[in-house]
Amino acid sequence: MQYSVVVPLLNEREQLPDLIVQLKELEASTSCEIILVDGGSTDGSVEIATKEGLQVISSLRGRASQMNAGAAVACGNWLLFLHADTRLPQDALSAVASAVAQGAEWGRFNIRIDGESFWFPLISTMINWRSRLSGIATGDQAIFVRRSLFEKIGGFARQPLMEDVELSRQLVKIARPYCLHQKVSTSGRRWQKFGVLRTVLLMWRLRFDYWRGVPAKSLAKRYE
Repeated sequence: MQYSVVVPLLNEREQLPDLIVQLKELEASTSCEIILVDGGSTDGSVEIATKEGLQVISSLRGRASQMNAGAAVACGNWLLFLHADTRLPQDALSAVASAVAQGAEWGRFNIRIDGESFWFPLISTMINWRSRLSGIATGDQAIFVRRSLFEKIGGFARQPLMEDVELSRQLVKIARPYCLHQKVSTSGRRWQKFGVLRTVLLMWRLRFDYWRGVPAKSLAKRYE
């Protein structure tokens, strides 16, 4: 098994129909396994995914804990972490394989935010450029990493927020990320729910505070 796609779940009933279609296509057409990791859903997500024949395991709630749990049972020598509201582009794993052939140790995709706001293309472009310049990837960019490297750094830090940023900070000490031009599409639901400008400003402030040493636990309370 070459690739393991790990997806954390928590009450994602609305996202599951499209997600299941993509995951089953991946499972059928490529040498990969799919692992859904539930953190205590109460909306029937587990039952829906299980009925569709997908592998679902349970773990403590929290993306970091869930993704670490998925990685622990994965068989692949490459791990790809996919958020439930993010969709991979066509031939995503072929793109990863091409990056690996060129020496990649880890990497991520470019991102496109789905939604009605005219701000989303600009925000997407800013995220992609920030990531390229800083070497820091976010979870909605579908991070992929060599399993041995992921284990070497101890996986995701067990913290309630910025686990993707912390993972990137550890990985970039070893190798720069391979930045794929292919785009994943991710839901703009949080921006639309709380307001685009308000959400952007909040995320900038949270990242700045994390950079200057504010504990992730304190930041998580503000994020929620």
